[in-house]
Amino acid sequence: MTALNIGDYDAIISTIGHYLEGARTGRGELMRPAFHDDATIFGYVGADFWAGPIQSLYDWNDKNGPAAEIVSKVVSVDIAETIAVARVESDNWTGLRFSDFFTLMKVGGQWKIMNKVFHLHA
Repeated sequence: MTALNIGDYDAIISTIGHYLEGARTGRGELMRPAFHDDATIFGYVGADFWAGPIQSLYDWNDKNGPAAEIVSKVVSVDIAETIAVARVESDNWTGLRFSDFFTLMKVGGQWKIMNKVFHLHA
């Protein structure tokens, strides 16, 4: 087992911070630095399966508006050299509760979210 690199952990938390700041402000452009250009998103909204490029998240976030009362917590981060998985729980994202799993990769020395898989709680 490899010892955790605190610098990588902090960088991943910072990357996720861009995502959460975009949620709080309702501005998808503030989320963009967290994600790789080719990132994808998957999840269910009710019975409807949502899948596609991450731009669809930015568009939804812009339309949804600010989530000033959002409460979020990074529940876990698991790192293996240049890859990582993070779980984020968010409550009151404009009245919605989400569980997110992110896969991240260190690209060009920076941690980027490659994929977001979410569960929208009823």
